[in-house]
Amino acid sequence: MPAPQAILFDWDNTLVDNWPTIHRALNAALEAMGQAPWTFEETLASVRQSMRDSFPRMFGDRWQEAREIFYATFRESHLRELETVTGAEQALQALKAAGIPLGVVSNKTGALLRSEAEHLGWEKYFGALVGAGDAAHDKPDPAPIVMALGNLGVPAGSDVWYVGDAAIDIACAHASGCCGILISAGRVHPEEAIDPTPDRHVNTFGELVTLAVNGQITI
Repeated sequence: MPAPQAILFDWDNTLVDNWPTIHRALNAALEAMGQAPWTFEETLASVRQSMRDSFPRMFGDRWQEAREIFYATFRESHLRELETVTGAEQALQALKAAGIPLGVVSNKTGALLRSEAEHLGWEKYFGALVGAGDAAHDKPDPAPIVMALGNLGVPAGSDVWYVGDAAIDIACAHASGCCGILISAGRVHPEEAIDPTPDRHVNTFGELVTLAVNGQITI
């Protein structure tokens, strides 16, 4: 595997954990639209696409109304309840110190993504923070990766790593011609390690840093 010329990260469930807030906001929208609430497990398994891709399918002509309910609920507590995944910040520090350009490509709305990065003081690590709605299309389309790499001044290729926890992340990496790395540091569903197949699977951020900096994993 080529040494990375840049590393892009997914956000939710990769670097941070905001699932309780997402779950509560989604259920507020579902119940307001007369639909049954989801279990937490259903939210974890099903929330992958951006809102502009998923809400029209879920709510039909009322999807924009559902979107406003979701956002109103989400904004009440998303910064207060935001948690970081174990080892994430130490990895960002080490990778930045190694001179590797870093960015984020997320299906969280761009403004919310950037507000969370600012809240954590993490914007200093990233040369690009691309969220849903920032590019012409959202993940798994390659457009947001292309945008992020344009901001970093790095061309797409197998020496660019996109690190995420879900099948949609690997699909997006492959669609853009980049290397897709599955990380299990957060919650990851076993079936998503299978299809599409990641180029590499790491269990911790420590393994990721060792692989990126030294080209190998020491266990």
